[in-house]
Amino acid sequence: MHDDKQMMLLRIYTDENAHIGDKRLVDELVRMARTEGLAGATALRGRLGFGGRKGAVHQHHSLGVGDNMPMVVEIVDTEPAVRRFAQTLGDLHHIGLVTLERVEVLHGSLPIAEHPE
Repeated sequence: MHDDKQMMLLRIYTDENAHIGDKRLVDELVRMARTEGLAGATALRGRLGFGGRKGAVHQHHSLGVGDNMPMVVEIVDTEPAVRRFAQTLGDLHHIGLVTLERVEVLHGSLPIAEHPE
């Protein structure tokens, strides 16, 4: 049994032009998280960002030509569940930084499924 207030937050950094075939990567990541039964996932669009010392700056351009905004997918669940999900990301392209941190749920409830440990 786990403490419902102590969870893990998995963050996956990418950009809005990243695709898996004809589907947007962020859409697929959220769909995959839901299919796996994870407690929650949200795709966030950033205003400006870059990754790596020589990484391109992702930003809005005048008239929207060439836009490629930074995106972050946040997934919350138990540690075993998010670690298991993170292991499935190795075969996907266009994923930047992936981070994992402990979080405390202060408000609301998450639909935690019983995951095999």
